[in-house]
Amino acid sequence: MNASVTLEMDGAVGVIVISNPPINAGSQAVRQGLLQAVAAVAADASLHSGVLIGAGATFVAGSDLREFGKPIQQPDLPAVIAAIETCPKPIVAALHGSALGGGLELALGCDARVAQATTSLGLPEVTLGIIPGAGGTQRLPRLVGLPEAIRIGATGIRIHGDEAHRIGLVDAIV
Repeated sequence: MNASVTLEMDGAVGVIVISNPPINAGSQAVRQGLLQAVAAVAADASLHSGVLIGAGATFVAGSDLREFGKPIQQPDLPAVIAAIETCPKPIVAALHGSALGGGLELALGCDARVAQATTSLGLPEVTLGIIPGAGGTQRLPRLVGLPEAIRIGATGIRIHGDEAHRIGLVDAIV
């Protein structure tokens, strides 16, 4: 891991903490740390599962805008999500504050999602003419159905955790 992502042990659960203030943007350092943390959860026989959470006031509120317009540094977000999806242990996203853009796509790659009722979820990059680039356009309709996925993914609206739970985007409100 690195300064942006840490792995804490809570019994048989590996708690992967993203800490990249102020919004836990999905920078290259965060992506690298996530890849390492997921691999560590997978390799540790004492762990049965993982929880992915953001430190501070938000989960992940999007990409690091300082990296826009530059060549993508590896690992890219699809590689991180693939590692989460193929991890032999379940990974749960614990959402609070905002899960926007790449943050929502990261959560969509997890086995389950829990959120606060006030968590803001969405794919706002479409309002900038950018399509979700890490598989969100495929994962979202699998969870919520095509009409809801179009409403969220094509308009850039943000929904709250309680609505996300009602439509099946999150599994529980905590």
